[in-house]
Amino acid sequence: MKMLTRSALFFLSICLPLSLLAQEGAFKEASTSSQAYHKYRLKNTVPPYGLVKVKALVAAIKPSGDDYSAPLNQKAYLELSLREKFTYHMLHAESSSQNCDVMPPILDEDQKIFAQLPDAFDEYSWSERQRNFLNSKRDSVLALIKESVTRSKRVGLNYKTAIVEVNGRELIPFLIQVYKQDHKDYDILTVLMLLMKKNEYGPFMNSASFVKLYGLKSDYQSFINFNAANEALILSRASAFYAGGH
Repeated sequence: MKMLTRSALFFLSICLPLSLLAQEGAFKEASTSSQAYHKYRLKNTVPPYGLVKVKALVAAIKPSGDDYSAPLNQKAYLELSLREKFTYHMLHAESSSQNCDVMPPILDEDQKIFAQLPDAFDEYSWSERQRNFLNSKRDSVLALIKESVTRSKRVGLNYKTAIVEVNGRELIPFLIQVYKQDHKDYDILTVLMLLMKKNEYGPFMNSASFVKLYGLKSDYQSFINFNAANEALILSRASAFYAGGH
């Protein structure tokens, strides 16, 4: 019998108590509006570029190795066009990442602006190969995201994650424009804050909001309340950051 690694034991120490809490009914149920917004936050955008071909390739991939990674074979990957690679990366993450099966529901999720985005691919994340593509082809990636969002009127979670990954500060005015269509997707505000954080924008880094969201006492689910004042402040700071030369 294999000995459990220290990381595996740590993982179990976190996940087992959560599972026990779930069995005992200790989690408070979120409201209907909070649950609906949670589903809305997790929705990815499906790019149209070579979609049928890419879906077929992804469906044929079988996880391999002890880490359950699921990469497309190199030959097939290299044969994809740039646009098809974009679709592949937006639909499929190659690297397995351990997550607890049971997490407590976030209460009043529809009334919060979070410090971080949710995981776009559940128990998977982009591999080094995928991140290298996104960053080396960042201009094309951002152009395709903008083109796709202009058509769909929605910035899916995978697109948001890609924008942060490649430090897509050029899209700030476009993101603000999309957000203002219905003032509904608060994770666009999160993307704006993550871009300001990534670029160490002083007025944001020195703010009370930054300390609460990203300071020493913050965690993955840190948030500030959604209200008109916080919304306006994030939008104005992001606009000033972009105007200052982003």
